[in-house]
Amino acid sequence: MSVTKDRIASGNLARLGLLDHARIDLCAKVVAEAEAAKLETVRVLFTDQHGILRGKTIVASALPSLFANGMAAPSTLLLKDTSHRTVFPVWQPDGDVAGDLRGAGDILMVPDPNSFRVLPWSPHSAWLLCDLAHGTGEMSPFCTRSILRKSVGQLAAQDMELVVGLEVEFHVFRKVDPKLDHASATMPAQPVQTENLSSGYQFLTETHYDALEPVMDDLRRCCEGLGLPIRSMEIEMGPSQFEFTFDPADPMTHADNMVMLRTAVKEVCARQGLHATFMCKPNLPNVAASGWHLHQSLVDLKTGANLFQSDSNALTPECSGWIAGVLAHAAETCLLTTPTVNGYKRYQPHQLAPNRIVWGRDNRGAMIRVLAKPDDPASRIENRVAEPTANPYLFFASQIIAGMAGLAQPIQAPEAVEDPYDAGAEALPVSLLAAISCFDASSLYRTAMGDDFVDYLCKIRRSEWDRYHLSVSSWEQQEYFGIY
Repeated sequence: MSVTKDRIASGNLARLGLLDHARIDLCAKVVAEAEAAKLETVRVLFTDQHGILRGKTIVASALPSLFANGMAAPSTLLLKDTSHRTVFPVWQPDGDVAGDLRGAGDILMVPDPNSFRVLPWSPHSAWLLCDLAHGTGEMSPFCTRSILRKSVGQLAAQDMELVVGLEVEFHVFRKVDPKLDHASATMPAQPVQTENLSSGYQFLTETHYDALEPVMDDLRRCCEGLGLPIRSMEIEMGPSQFEFTFDPADPMTHADNMVMLRTAVKEVCARQGLHATFMCKPNLPNVAASGWHLHQSLVDLKTGANLFQSDSNALTPECSGWIAGVLAHAAETCLLTTPTVNGYKRYQPHQLAPNRIVWGRDNRGAMIRVLAKPDDPASRIENRVAEPTANPYLFFASQIIAGMAGLAQPIQAPEAVEDPYDAGAEALPVSLLAAISCFDASSLYRTAMGDDFVDYLCKIRRSEWDRYHLSVSSWEQQEYFGIY
């Protein structure tokens, strides 16, 4: 191992100051683990702006070189919308190119040895997640993992830590037609054709769970094999709709867990002829929308006390201020919690999804559901606004940024509501375009994330919006083609 450590310590990443002695030791241990597991390949990945894992695969014997020098990847991966189109003019000598990433040059992938996971469904291979840096060693402003790390550090500087718990809904369908004909290889590709695994609208019904148990078991075992702290596997409301919940963890751990969960579920299902999707509301008959509910509590780092736990029915000052901040900045945060055109079609009244910026006590129609009882150590809030496609690093960072803003002012939460769909309350943005406008105008996020990042993300999302609203829909065809 000493030879491996020396090689890593003399590499480019250490010279750039991106590896300290502790990290070098961890890298050497991962190399030894890979050798002991007789790995053949390692998938070296980063989470892009959309929360999707991208990267390259190396042979396992190249791990020491990877830890020593990192890996180059085309910078255009950071400049693409969800159709995989590069939306910035990288071939032009001037013009609006985020981060001045012209010419499709390289970005540096810096592996995090703590993220190393052998894949239960592909045991000769492993995952290794990376941060993104420039060749100078400066971290990329578009590395969403780094954005979350900065927010966590700012909260820790105030002797507090956020603890989060995940509830994630998604669909698993049987694949009927994979759409692999040449005509379907469009950009983006034509969607696969599917059928249900269960009929649905039998929420938490035991017989439906038993029918889906083989799939549930495979997914659960893979989660456990990856070290994800899975807690429950549930039959959700809609046809072929699942919900997985996870024990609490710190934001960085659960952000990594979330990107691994989404990718693992899709890969395991694909190997069985199934199609898993975290799309919020698929365009399928009788489908139910999927949400992502984020449980949150704030911990005092000095005492370990849950700052949301009260000795009465009143909110603690910290809980009140945190809720107030999250609500006050909810509209401008929606681009980070609900980043797709599709996600805004979930914000419908009386559908167990929020459509107003309100909070309530144990109220599943409210944006913020407060789950706190006197002297309950599990006291927490649940933000129900997000869709399951959200980039978790940006989602979690947004909660810290908005919550800290509420604590700093300080402001207090408004009164709780019993009717969360009351038309008198402020509505959430009704479209991706509205969310882009709110985020673009946000002084909070421009200060916390930087003008470059805000402008960058707005341009990518506007590209998706433009493609959406300029395309002719089936509704328009049906509405106008015959009558005019």
